[in-house]
Amino acid sequence: MRRLRSFLCFILTLTIVLQANAQEKSTLQDTTTVKKDSVRSRFTIGGYGEAVYKYNFFSDNMFRYNHASDYTESRGHGRVDIPHGVFMLGYDFGKGWTFNTEIEFEHGGTESAVEVETEETGEHEKEIERGGEVALEQFWLQKSFLQSKLNIRMGHLVVPVGGTNNAHLPNEYFGVYRPEGENTIIPCTWHETGIELWGRVKGWRYDFMVIPALNSSMFNVSGWVHNGSASPYEFKVANNLAFAARIDNYSISGLHIGISGYVGNSFRNDIVTNENASRYEKVKGTVVIGGLDFSYKHEGFIMRGSGLYGYLADASLISSYNVTSLGSRNYEYPCTLVGASAWSAGGEFGYDILHSIKDRTRIGQRKLYLFVRYEYYDSYRPADMLTDYQWTDRHCISGGINYRPIPEITIKAEGGIRLLKAQYNNEPWVAIGATWAAYFKHDKKKN
Repeated sequence: MRRLRSFLCFILTLTIVLQANAQEKSTLQDTTTVKKDSVRSRFTIGGYGEAVYKYNFFSDNMFRYNHASDYTESRGHGRVDIPHGVFMLGYDFGKGWTFNTEIEFEHGGTESAVEVETEETGEHEKEIERGGEVALEQFWLQKSFLQSKLNIRMGHLVVPVGGTNNAHLPNEYFGVYRPEGENTIIPCTWHETGIELWGRVKGWRYDFMVIPALNSSMFNVSGWVHNGSASPYEFKVANNLAFAARIDNYSISGLHIGISGYVGNSFRNDIVTNENASRYEKVKGTVVIGGLDFSYKHEGFIMRGSGLYGYLADASLISSYNVTSLGSRNYEYPCTLVGASAWSAGGEFGYDILHSIKDRTRIGQRKLYLFVRYEYYDSYRPADMLTDYQWTDRHCISGGINYRPIPEITIKAEGGIRLLKAQYNNEPWVAIGATWAAYFKHDKKKN
């Protein structure tokens, strides 16, 4: 009897231990699952991109402006393109620390390699099979305070100067390509390595940035300071620093208004700084840019507009330096004149014709916008007595449709014409494009 009781006690004790162990394992598994889900839920992925076909009913010859009469009867030319393919990855470390990165493939990226040519006795040759660019558009670490009213970002950042840099995803403009004006005269998408202070308080958002200044050696006639943020080296020269700022207001429902600006000295912001001529001693090449942009959405209507003006100090001396000093040394720079100022202004208006259908269940999330767009810009307004290239003065008129079967995808069709001065040939074109833009956040409930 005593042995039986001892045996039953042993069985009961073993059962309790096994049950407790099972509960502990179950709790551990639940905790591990929660931790895994917690880690996964902190990731954000997304991106955007476009695939485009365009036909230009005008010559693409480099002399079409210098000898315009020779290209009046041009047959035109077509092209296919992937202007942008951008992929984003973000992570929330917790305690206010976040990370974000974007890698951008422009025009399909690059296809280059060193190959062994068997038909040429094994000679090694560098092959470039397809043009394009690959760039790290964003790569930053952020610390947030006061519930995101104050944030500090450090790393590679987008510079939100102008309407297009601030809203450059393909679902944020109607055209197949980005608006021409700002995209011509300033860097777009403009990204630099620096530090940013930003935040949002009620209906206001502010941005202040310290970044490397633009490089005047890269300025030119057709694009003003557009290429000034580029660097052919493995680093970005930062002899001069610059400041950028932006303030946005969202107080009125459906209306967004933003002002932005940039200031920085561009001369000698390069590794080529050994020019000792006395005429350049006091040259700073200060670049000042100011912009105003807005968007308004109401019912099925969308209206967007922007204006931007830029000024370059010492433009005459910088033009002389670029053409003579840099040009004589055969550096890989544009080596052209640059304007003392440049500017652009434009707007677009669209209406969703499906919005008027009363039975919303028939159309779901679909939208079909009809739109028109107008721009006027000039990338070269000469200083002093410099040559005036009047073909940089352009009006652009276009219109078309945007079809959105779902919010993340837009199919675009557009036709337009670029109007130049009377001595040049106008430039009509048509284009179609398929675009996407989406950001996804992990949701453990869907697993």
